[in-house]
Amino acid sequence: MKLIGIGFGSMVAAQRVLAIVAPDSAPIKRVIQEARDRGMLIDASYGRKTQAVLLMDTDHVILSALTTDVLATRWEDKQEVQENG
Repeated sequence: MKLIGIGFGSMVAAQRVLAIVAPDSAPIKRVIQEARDRGMLIDASYGRKTQAVLLMDTDHVILSALTTDVLATRWEDKQEVQENG
């Protein structure tokens, strides 16, 4: 299982990530609130400003203080390593 660092020592399974999105739009804010209401929100931002939202195939929503660009680069690097061996 490949893990992606999402900040402050927190990790997620790379193969479980469906999308990495910015938290600014109204639809994503609704997704965050709905996940909070269902108990499926994981706040891994450690009190910092949320810069990215990870949508997982388990229906969990994870908040990160790292930017979408940083997380996407880490995710892509894990995908390349997985494909190449």
